[in-house]
Amino acid sequence: MSALPPQSPWPPSAGGPMADLPPSRAHPGRATNGTLFTDTAVRTDPAPPAAPASAPTADAPPKRAPVRDRYFDLLRAVALFRVVFYHLMGWSWLPVVFPSMGVMFALAGNLMARSLKRPATQVIRSRMRRLLPPLWLLGAIGVTGMVLQGWGPNSEGHPGWWWLHLTYWIVPLSDPPYADGLPGFHHILGEDWGAELAGPLWYIRAYLWYVLLSPFILKALRALPWSTILSPIALAAALEFGWVHIPSVRIDSAVTDFSTFGACWILGMAHQEGILKRLPRYVVPSLVPFVAALGLWYALTHGFKAGHDLDDIPFAQSLWSFATVLLLLHISPSWSEWPRPLRRFDRLITLLNSRAVTIYLWHNLCILIAATLWDRLWGFDALGEHYAWLLNSSWPVLVLVWMLIATCIVSFGWMEDVAAKRSPQVWPDGHQNKPAHKHR
Repeated sequence: MSALPPQSPWPPSAGGPMADLPPSRAHPGRATNGTLFTDTAVRTDPAPPAAPASAPTADAPPKRAPVRDRYFDLLRAVALFRVVFYHLMGWSWLPVVFPSMGVMFALAGNLMARSLKRPATQVIRSRMRRLLPPLWLLGAIGVTGMVLQGWGPNSEGHPGWWWLHLTYWIVPLSDPPYADGLPGFHHILGEDWGAELAGPLWYIRAYLWYVLLSPFILKALRALPWSTILSPIALAAALEFGWVHIPSVRIDSAVTDFSTFGACWILGMAHQEGILKRLPRYVVPSLVPFVAALGLWYALTHGFKAGHDLDDIPFAQSLWSFATVLLLLHISPSWSEWPRPLRRFDRLITLLNSRAVTIYLWHNLCILIAATLWDRLWGFDALGEHYAWLLNSSWPVLVLVWMLIATCIVSFGWMEDVAAKRSPQVWPDGHQNKPAHKHR
């Protein structure tokens, strides 16, 4: 796969963070009438029929406002948190517990299918408008920093190719380039930070290609539903067993990612199209354990361990993610309001959904900075002598990582609002949108 290998367990001297998936920039949801709300997972109920001309307009039932699909919000928030947690801890079993990237691609595919009730060119343009500006902000800061540290046209030995590859920071049809082996920066930013900056961008590239291909995928899905859904897994098998060989490294990365997570994206589209609901209720619970067991068995027999997890075994990843996503979509309670135990997390989950792109793009650098700063504490002899157990712990680093992510939300998250043509907000946790209580 194109994702970098997972970070070894902390302390940071053992290795840096990597990029998983996941996560996602779209906020997919389901709508019964096809209405598109571009920044949240929503569900809208059909509007009541128009009142007759003779009826007073005051007596007409008010049109119900769209509400968020809280189940999808929860899945996306859990996926984002798991991505950050995994990239710090490096525990190989975390992607098995919750395959974040497959889930995020499925949610995005669901939204894309719903959006395609409008003209395809309009939808693709809207998706790209929302996806690219946050990437441009990351590139403007990151590429400038890499150039200031000596990265330039002669770094790869082919000046012309260097300039051409820079265009992938504008439209990531392939992985954007980065400077390899950069030194640290003032003992705050660790070594090889360019690689950590660019690590998560494989997801942006894969997402863009899924968006571009979705109009064709949707036509195929409507004509041949299950052949279309299972075709990426068949491609993953063909690549795994050597039946198909892709010579180009850049093309190979894109094809591998499509084969690994394409079925999840298409499952999301199939859920929106109602294809999964046509199955008898017993089919999914009966099928999922066998598919998941096959994926897990293949992983265990092909070196699954710390430092070599599902991301390094694409065929196993494709099976496991497919099974998990299929089950989650089968359950799909479609909450319009939070169940009572989850209400206390409303603002946190809303924030994570509102700033999903910012969190995903910047979390690797936040991990690297937090690990670098925490590692400096070893320079204090008293701390190393009496509190080595604390300095070796990853949990304080996790707290510091989320503090830095919060700083990125405040500093860079506004670009998501600009991209979506909304009024920029500093901390969009939904609190400011709630109606004030009237006192009588």
